[in-house]
Amino acid sequence: MTKMQPDAHQHGDHDHASHAHAEGPCRHAEDHRRHAAEALARAERICRERGLRLTPIRRQALEALHADHRPVGAYDLADRISPAGGRRLAPISIYRALDFLVEQGFVHRLSSKNAYVACLHGHGANEVVAFLICESCGGVDEDSSPAMKKAVAAIAENRQFSPSHQMVEIVGRCEHCRNSGS
Repeated sequence: MTKMQPDAHQHGDHDHASHAHAEGPCRHAEDHRRHAAEALARAERICRERGLRLTPIRRQALEALHADHRPVGAYDLADRISPAGGRRLAPISIYRALDFLVEQGFVHRLSSKNAYVACLHGHGANEVVAFLICESCGGVDEDSSPAMKKAVAAIAENRQFSPSHQMVEIVGRCEHCRNSGS
């Protein structure tokens, strides 16, 4: 696997780092670029406030996830943050870093992809988050709303179900891919 440039991302078989589309870049890639620095600063601040360490490997993993708007698997993440020409980081080190980042709310794990995506929004622990996963480009947008939270709570209450984690994964085609015919 080749290491991607920080602003590079893939759509099908081409990357946006080397060119622009006539209709412009896709929104989820732009959102990640626009909010990454703010989200990283928020993660550092939250770690300081909680008395936690954002160790070098945790920070590198978070930065690598923010560099891509698509979900990234643990082994791909290891390839991306391992030293060039050196040994690949041990999977257990990557999983420990990811576990920490998920527990702190800096990263989400997408069960359907068995992969991780950086959180741009700093959702609360009890927020219901919807992930819109594009089956064409692999990009992921995340969103939440009071109406969605209320609907999911009503479903759980009707079934007398006590959720520990509330996430909705929706697969389809993003606006960019639909408009570009990808």
